[in-house]
Amino acid sequence: MQFQLKPFKELIALSKEKIDEALAPLRASTAKAKATLKMAEIDEKIATLGQKIQEQATSKEIDFDAMADKIDEIALLELRKERFAEITRQLFPETA
Repeated sequence: MQFQLKPFKELIALSKEKIDEALAPLRASTAKAKATLKMAEIDEKIATLGQKIQEQATSKEIDFDAMADKIDEIALLELRKERFAEITRQLFPETA
């Protein structure tokens, strides 16, 4: 499909609200994609922290405080991901 400009007479007749209204679906799609990306980044952080915990568990000198800190961080990240998912479901109920 080739992009086609509207005649100038029609363009100047469009109000700012009409232009914003026409762009709303694209903006919504972009916002949802950003939320999905953030959740993927959280998943990556969780996986990385999980790997670090495993490494610490097999080290010669186990640092229990550091392991507990990482486990706490994973719990917070999981909660944050749940919040992102809930926000996404509420903002985009028809596409969630």
